[in-house]
Amino acid sequence: MSSRALLEVRGVSKSFPGVRALERVDLHLDEGEILAVIGENGAGKSTLMRILAGIESRDDGVVAIDGEVVAPESPREAAGLGIALIHQELNLADNLDAGANVFLGREPRRFGLVDRGAIRAGARSVLERVGADFSPDAPVADLSVGRRQQVEIAKALSCDARILIMDEPTSSLSRAESERLFTLVRALRGRGVGVVYITHRLGEVTELADRVVVLRDGRNAGELRGDEIGHDAMVRLMVGRDLTVSDTRSAAGPGSVRLKVEALATEHSPQSPLSFEVRSGEVVGIAGLIGAGRTEVLETLFGLRPRLSGVVSVDGVALDTRGPRQAIDAGLALVPEDRKRDGLFAEMSVRENVTITGLTALSRAGLLDRRGERRLARDLVERIRVRTTDIEQPVATLSGGNQQKTVLLRWLAVRPRVLLLDDPTRGVDVATRHEIYSMIEELARSGAAVLFASSDLEEVLRLSDRILVMHEGDLAGVLGRAEASEEAVMRLATGARGGAVG
Repeated sequence: MSSRALLEVRGVSKSFPGVRALERVDLHLDEGEILAVIGENGAGKSTLMRILAGIESRDDGVVAIDGEVVAPESPREAAGLGIALIHQELNLADNLDAGANVFLGREPRRFGLVDRGAIRAGARSVLERVGADFSPDAPVADLSVGRRQQVEIAKALSCDARILIMDEPTSSLSRAESERLFTLVRALRGRGVGVVYITHRLGEVTELADRVVVLRDGRNAGELRGDEIGHDAMVRLMVGRDLTVSDTRSAAGPGSVRLKVEALATEHSPQSPLSFEVRSGEVVGIAGLIGAGRTEVLETLFGLRPRLSGVVSVDGVALDTRGPRQAIDAGLALVPEDRKRDGLFAEMSVRENVTITGLTALSRAGLLDRRGERRLARDLVERIRVRTTDIEQPVATLSGGNQQKTVLLRWLAVRPRVLLLDDPTRGVDVATRHEIYSMIEELARSGAAVLFASSDLEEVLRLSDRILVMHEGDLAGVLGRAEASEEAVMRLATGARGGAVG
């Protein structure tokens, strides 16, 4: 161990019913170091971080700070030790504003009363440091996932932590916002803060990390430092093999127009009507900075938000999408941006989550074919390799990547005509990402029209036959595969005009 080690983890193990999450894991963090901890979903990263943050207790092993053994039993105790955790799944109070969330549980007081002025001033300062463009008075319930994540980062930084654990901090941030975060992380390193950085975006690891610790199946799989840190080396340690990447989906071109959108006006941008189409077998990406209106377009098409004007047609038939029920009946499916809040029935089993949209097809004379339901769920879970002990396992106990696969399986079971995806691989590991890509491409091959939004520009370029680029609610341009590049997308996303529109 380094003599300057700020944090030491020695032989830490943790089990849950039926699952060995961690098996004698070792890790150390120096002052002024950025340590990336990577691994597939289910590798044990989040469990280890929850132990450090006082959310979970360890079964065995030692955690020490400055050489002193510690065992925080709550996040408050961990914060007192100088540990702050930014959760992968957002952990905010929707009924409060941004400033109140930043100082929740640590409210400054004056004459025994909560000092709203001090909260507002302190929150404004720390929100500015993370590049937020909203007021401390903004209700958290009205913020997008990206802006909510900025509140989480500000909350952690306001604690003046010595050990800052960041679990997928850029999963919903734009490139510019991510760059501002990287600058801030480097500044914290310069002030002696130890940063544990968890991400599935391996490019960020290469750019930021001084050292990388890889976990696989709850155990240490290896360590990389300096020039050893590279994409292929990290993947090999994470999955135990090389991954082959195919950029070709099918030799056949797209078919007839399946989804046609004409002069669609959304609540987000009522003065910027959108017109575009997606063909059978085509994958079309929506790119744009946070706030551009990507999510709002998908949710309006699915009936979660009102359509102010315009016409939406599937296979030439105009839709009256007063709500999701009508959208589903017309053959539309939506995988939402926030799977935990909007995509899963957390108290239900994997089986129930997978089959819930197809129960009508599994019923005869009003009676559910229970055997057929279990067979369908088991076949899909095995085919897509969802890591679960049993199809009756509560979906809430799965890792984030396996939860996302479950949401996608729900729609694979009914074969939608139009699949809408909002940040489909947010917070999932590199191997699961490839599996999700395969699922998307399989649906396209089957004739579905796929329309997806993503904050990951590399993903947009990898998957899309065409890219719709949005800027402040408007369609700034459409790029074909041949002309698409990071520079071309960002030029349109920041307000330049070009490419075919419509």
